[in-house]
Amino acid sequence: MIIRLYFSLGLSFLSVLSLTAQKKVFPSLQVKYIDESIKIDGEANEKVWLTAETATDFWQYFPTDSIRAQMPTSFKVVNDDKNIYLYIKADYTGDDFVIPSLRRDFSGRGNDNIAFHFDPFNDRTNSFFFGTNPLGVQREVLISGGGNNFQRNSNSSWDIKWETETKIYDGYTITEAKIPLAFLNYPDGGTKWGFNMTRLDTQTNERSVWSPVPQNQNPVNLAFMGDLIFEKPLPKSKIPWAFIPFVAGITANDFDNANKFSSLSFGGDIKVPINNGLNLDLTFNPDFSQVEVDDQVINLTRFEVRLPEKRQFFIQNADLFANFGSSFNAQPFFSRRIGVAEDKDGNTIQNRIIAGARLSGKLNPNLRIGFLNMQTDADLENEIPANNNTVFSIQQKVFSRSNVSFIFVNRETTGEYDFVSDEERYNRVAGLDYQLASKDNSWTGRFWLHQSFDKNISKDNNSFGVRINRNTRNYEFTESIGGIGENYNADLGFVRRKGNFQNFSKYTRNFYPKTGPINTWSLALQSYTLWKPSDDFRKTDGSFNIESEIQFRNQSRLQIEASNRYVYLYDDFDPTGLNADYPLPAETDYRYNSLDVNYNSDQRKRFNYRFGPNIGQFYNGMKYSIRSDLNYRIQPYFQASLKFNYDYIELGNGFPNANLLLISPKVDLTFTKSIFWTTFVQFSSQSENLGINSRLQWRFAPLSDLFIVYNDNYITTDSFLPRLRTFNLKLTYWLNI
Repeated sequence: MIIRLYFSLGLSFLSVLSLTAQKKVFPSLQVKYIDESIKIDGEANEKVWLTAETATDFWQYFPTDSIRAQMPTSFKVVNDDKNIYLYIKADYTGDDFVIPSLRRDFSGRGNDNIAFHFDPFNDRTNSFFFGTNPLGVQREVLISGGGNNFQRNSNSSWDIKWETETKIYDGYTITEAKIPLAFLNYPDGGTKWGFNMTRLDTQTNERSVWSPVPQNQNPVNLAFMGDLIFEKPLPKSKIPWAFIPFVAGITANDFDNANKFSSLSFGGDIKVPINNGLNLDLTFNPDFSQVEVDDQVINLTRFEVRLPEKRQFFIQNADLFANFGSSFNAQPFFSRRIGVAEDKDGNTIQNRIIAGARLSGKLNPNLRIGFLNMQTDADLENEIPANNNTVFSIQQKVFSRSNVSFIFVNRETTGEYDFVSDEERYNRVAGLDYQLASKDNSWTGRFWLHQSFDKNISKDNNSFGVRINRNTRNYEFTESIGGIGENYNADLGFVRRKGNFQNFSKYTRNFYPKTGPINTWSLALQSYTLWKPSDDFRKTDGSFNIESEIQFRNQSRLQIEASNRYVYLYDDFDPTGLNADYPLPAETDYRYNSLDVNYNSDQRKRFNYRFGPNIGQFYNGMKYSIRSDLNYRIQPYFQASLKFNYDYIELGNGFPNANLLLISPKVDLTFTKSIFWTTFVQFSSQSENLGINSRLQWRFAPLSDLFIVYNDNYITTDSFLPRLRTFNLKLTYWLNI
């Protein structure tokens, strides 16, 4: 009854907030319809560019957001029945561009670039983002969740076929781009799309936008888009079928088990358009050997580390499945659970996916659906059963930019296995979310209520929470409360821990100095508290932080954080991960303070770095840490980086001291826009492993690749011995049908 009342009141409150928005006027541009071809060459010789409407008068986003951009940028947009064409002219003071690499999907930070994104359904929630730089390198990203947080609401693993070319002239560049309508979901007969364009000019250190965005918001936030007005209604989409077969071979030497093996496999993906907004994706015997290895981390916490999804099949419309609950504490579906499993010894290993299907997209401008079904194979030797994994979601837009969503997740064992108990045969989760986003994005938030279903469990099996964020130019306030039941299980989700009730509060004050080297600086107070309801609401965790961040005009940043933490351990715990025989004792309180400093240098420089020392108490002892990243480039062909993390932990009272070291050198060579070679070495004293990953990629045709991947792992304890060595070759080819 309490949860129902909580749900009703919260939803009513959020509905009122979603309506509170200031009316603003954003720019628009007329898109001329053409029936002639345009050659994408960066020369713009076609007569149509002389008659198309021109958009100018960009606004500055950095270092200020209240004046027009100093470096002129102009663009034009036209379309025919098959493509959208863009002409972009950007003035520069010189040709000393920052272009670290020729690799596709480059980072937009510290890199001269122009980017633009389309919101075809004009719902200010999802967009297709494209970018390029003065050398014509391409970048494409899927934006979801309104673009409120670019790091969290974007996925650069998405790829489509499009053309762009940039030519450098005396004092300016001209970029031409061709975006096929066949690869964009849009409503038939549409005449208005949301649109915005951003530009970073490293020579004048200016970031500008066509449609103005306040500096306290992300520059790609969809709440601040302008409009493209099409002269002629867009035709019915003719999205082609796509067949993407692959052949993959592997030869491996498993030194731990004295086993050598080789194999050759075939599989592929099929993309079937249902209508302009809905797509069916099928995969058979998928192979993800070409995916980059995850960055190793030193984990000093009691909890699992959440790593990003990089597999292409799970990318498009991923927000329909992943954007539920709290990504930090209780997410009902986490796609990386599919394709991995625990063996009989508790080790995480790869689990083969037999096949899968995903139906996702828009049924109408306000209603989206997602359906995902994946079948994984049994591994009897490791006591892993075959499982069918299903996710269904539906999302209805309400008010200006908010939505109500429902999700159902089911993991069910297929087949009979004597090593699987009745209680482990299935797990299901159903949930309802309300995502708030006001028209001007000053109010954002989420309200969720989820419940899991397992055999013989009917109590204390839900997860619920409310998070409200108020973001204005001078201050930001976040308040979040929620709880996770002791019996809440999400086998396909990400749940950091269960059986708790928690509160998070943060208040930030922003300052904008008018003179001097500092562009902005902020001061924040943050508190976090967690209680355990089953133990008379005992406080088990808490922190109070004072944080300050300074953004300098040269784009370097300084962050300082002072923390006071409290932890009550219910179980013995070894924070070093190296001394399991000497854990900190359970049923003990720990209170400790620390100071953390982090400095990021100007990324426009050929040599740039991040340096972050940390010193302070740690449980019943002390911890001294250094986090650093060193980067050097010989643009645009060579980049080298070195990540160096070191922790010295001195717990005292007879506990062993620990030296934790993580060293990760990486070399990236981009010979051309289609041939890349990356070698990544990672040594971690905590995992006692040295890993080598070397990958050569040749994009011999659009979205068609040859990958040659070498992996090697060594155990670094008493003696330096090899663990597993593999050599992979994978060929993929994209065929439109």
